[in-house]
Amino acid sequence: MDGRVGPQGVEAEASGANQAGAADHNARLVLTTLRGAGALPGAEIARRTRLTAQAVSIILRRLEAEGLVERGAALRGRAGKPRIPVSLAPGGAWAMGLKVGRRSAALANVDLTGRIVARRDIGWSAPSPQELAAFLDASVPALLSEMPVPPCGAAVAMPYQLWAWHGSVPAHPRAAWEALDLRNHFAGLVGAPVDLRNDMTCAARAEVAWGPERAEKDWAYLHVGALVGGGIVLDGRVRDGRRGNAGAFGPLHVRGRDGAIVQLLEVASLWHLEDSIGRNLSTFDWSLEDARLAVWLERASDGIARAIADACAVLDFEGVVVDGLFPPPVRAALTGMIRARLAERDMRGLYLPTVSEGEIGRDARVLGAATVAFERALFLA
Repeated sequence: MDGRVGPQGVEAEASGANQAGAADHNARLVLTTLRGAGALPGAEIARRTRLTAQAVSIILRRLEAEGLVERGAALRGRAGKPRIPVSLAPGGAWAMGLKVGRRSAALANVDLTGRIVARRDIGWSAPSPQELAAFLDASVPALLSEMPVPPCGAAVAMPYQLWAWHGSVPAHPRAAWEALDLRNHFAGLVGAPVDLRNDMTCAARAEVAWGPERAEKDWAYLHVGALVGGGIVLDGRVRDGRRGNAGAFGPLHVRGRDGAIVQLLEVASLWHLEDSIGRNLSTFDWSLEDARLAVWLERASDGIARAIADACAVLDFEGVVVDGLFPPPVRAALTGMIRARLAERDMRGLYLPTVSEGEIGRDARVLGAATVAFERALFLA
């Protein structure tokens, strides 16, 4: 793959335990377990990973020597040998994530615990490959200079077919994006391998990696931004799909405001709210008392509930997680309304999924891009 945006977007590349130069599978398993659960003593790591205590001890010594994990204070109060919790070391490694969106782009340094430690942002009225290249040329060297060691990798979270839906959200034409060798341009600047992934799948990946542990193992993820999209999580893992576009919920067909059949993104995307208020949402106060927001919430929640019901007829999702580019109170209101609309639908023959809020918010896509880089180098995908 040459890193260019093609007719079907950008190819997803394999990541995980088989990548050249990556740590072995069991070490990845331990690191991934610590990422999800936080600090754990060795015995609990062994229980969760089903590795022997001796194997875990050897792996932890190796990871500690490499600076990837650190030991905390001994846990006392129980009979027997004190337990020493082990956690990921924030400074043990870092990755760079790039989010390319329809309203802005963001570049961030992310440490091993999922914390954004430095970032640069650019806004635009329409995504421009020329502006993006210039932004990277200026920002990548600056962010590299802020870290003591080179990154373990980098990745891009970017909408597939960025030029599509031009009448709704402006973008430069397809030919301009197809001419941009984004992956190689970025890789040349950062000096590390670069992956290109769908932005909404990256957002789902951030929720899985850095969000709360969830009882549900199979769930749909929906992210509401300038347009609406999502991802699919099966058995606790994000599934990109053969062409990297699994969980693209935006094109699902629902009923619009006049009863006509339209795509979900025609009723649940934030550009509709922008259109109703007549300006960019950066200056919107997001008051739940605002009648325009109330109208958008009503339409979006109904459309999303319809889409969820259809998705559950295909994949038996235990849950649905909803996140997006709005403040937590608005996210909570939308999630509650989706839950209510879903309960009103005819779900005979289906199981009603739980509907809960995501916890990453605005940074989900850029954080998800960095997570892709970590998965290539250290974590299990």
